[in-house]
Amino acid sequence: MEKKTVILAIESSCDDTSAAVIVDGILRSNVIASQKVHEEFGGVVPELASRAHQQNILPVVDTALKRAGVEKTDLSAIAFTRGPGLLGSLLVGTSFAKGLALALGIPLIDVNHLQGHVLAHFVEPGEELIAATPSLQNAEIKHPSFPFLCLLVSGGNSQIVLVKAYSDMEIIGQTIDDAAGEAFDKCAKVLGLPYPGGPWIDKLAKEGDATKYPFAKPNIAGYDYSFSGLKTSFLYTLRDMMKAQGVETIDELAERIPNLKEDMCASIQATVVDVLMRKLKKAAQDLKVTQVAVAGGVSANSALRQAFIDYGKRYHWEVFIPPFSFTTDNAAMVCQAGYFKYLDKDFCAIDEVPFAKTTI
Repeated sequence: MEKKTVILAIESSCDDTSAAVIVDGILRSNVIASQKVHEEFGGVVPELASRAHQQNILPVVDTALKRAGVEKTDLSAIAFTRGPGLLGSLLVGTSFAKGLALALGIPLIDVNHLQGHVLAHFVEPGEELIAATPSLQNAEIKHPSFPFLCLLVSGGNSQIVLVKAYSDMEIIGQTIDDAAGEAFDKCAKVLGLPYPGGPWIDKLAKEGDATKYPFAKPNIAGYDYSFSGLKTSFLYTLRDMMKAQGVETIDELAERIPNLKEDMCASIQATVVDVLMRKLKKAAQDLKVTQVAVAGGVSANSALRQAFIDYGKRYHWEVFIPPFSFTTDNAAMVCQAGYFKYLDKDFCAIDEVPFAKTTI
């Protein structure tokens, strides 16, 4: 009887500890342990994140194996996120993966976190996992064909990627300063919203007027993005309003101006989505690509998801929007990337070290 290909993947690039298992190309489990400790600080504290990873990684991996119905001895290889990310967090996942691979005498596979987000579109969840995951039950699981464009948007990255093959990706446009997700989080913090700010922006925007505050849009050549000027426009708008109303805090301003936070959230969200989609449209038209995907944490944003649907209808794109389970940092995407690399026998030396910054 032919032995099955079983890949265990570990993701620890930021503040989520995750493990997943793929068996012969089918995702059997995807376990994520989030860290609540950062909420009171308004952002991820690297030292606290790495400590939490140390506490979470063993039970998370154990749970992933049990849910997949496999033993450690069944594993064909172990994939892990090598970077980019927080170095302390990456070291926890890397060290665990190395130790387990050495103990079992199986290959080690390093995965680029950004490539993992793109390859999340090829994850094939099994029936049992779908039944146990509400966000997968009504999701349309379909996979793009090559070549396709992928808008990769997260707290740290805003890129347009031309995907020619599983192992051949080219960044044709990217932010020259801040990322879209960072812009959301910073603006949310200014408004006094909890961390992480992106989901709160999305939530309040549903109750606001997206045309209320016209923020400045960047004028950058080519396919590159810039969001620093947009953040400045947001801050100046609030500053001028506070001065005009004679108040010193956002909460005081909100008492004077009805629906202030909702309208600000709707306006900043609409502006960011418009900036992202205009560059993506230009790239798709110039390159004559009609398969277009979105990936990364910001791909969970409802306005961005709707924009993809609308642009798809208008410009005859076939759009690919990931299930919510695969938008944030998760090991399923790492496992998928690792599975492809395993089939190519593209393994990692045991002395390779994690890296904090890189591109695709």
